[in-house]
Amino acid sequence: MILETKRLILRPWKEEDAEELYHYAKNPLVGPAAGWPPHTSVENSRDIIRGVLSEPETYAVVLKESQKPIGSVGIMTGSHSNLEISDEEGEIGYWIGVPYWGQGLIPEAVRELIRYGFEELNLTTIWCAYFDGNEKSRRVQEKCGFRYHHTNKNVLWHLTNERKTEHVTCLPREQWKKSS
Repeated sequence: MILETKRLILRPWKEEDAEELYHYAKNPLVGPAAGWPPHTSVENSRDIIRGVLSEPETYAVVLKESQKPIGSVGIMTGSHSNLEISDEEGEIGYWIGVPYWGQGLIPEAVRELIRYGFEELNLTTIWCAYFDGNEKSRRVQEKCGFRYHHTNKNVLWHLTNERKTEHVTCLPREQWKKSS
């Protein structure tokens, strides 16, 4: 599946993207805020493309202008989510390379994934979450219409082996319809 916005193409990750992925994912400002450790090499990034980033509904965020991936966005449904949700619900996750922060690119990608989730996957509710202190992620969720639902404290996050506080937001389909 390939999705498009004004400035972006959302497409499956390819092994050839490993160098670009490593370029952004090695930065310690990116992964830990999203709950994963910085990438350690191009080969590490290639392994992550083969595994995590090859999951269904996981997309490279590609700038139309350069045709290069600069981040990632995905929607996990039902038991594939990090949250306890039904099969008719999804959870969106995302990140973008530091040079592209503050340009509205991730909200643009997330809005397209929301549209896709409701219109094509027929989801009833889309969830999102951010860790305590990740104000950039909180702002993306607010801009995209998500509203605070609850907080999970002292969650053991296995990818980083840390205990974190997670703030969970949601967007029901009916609320999205009213605002779109």
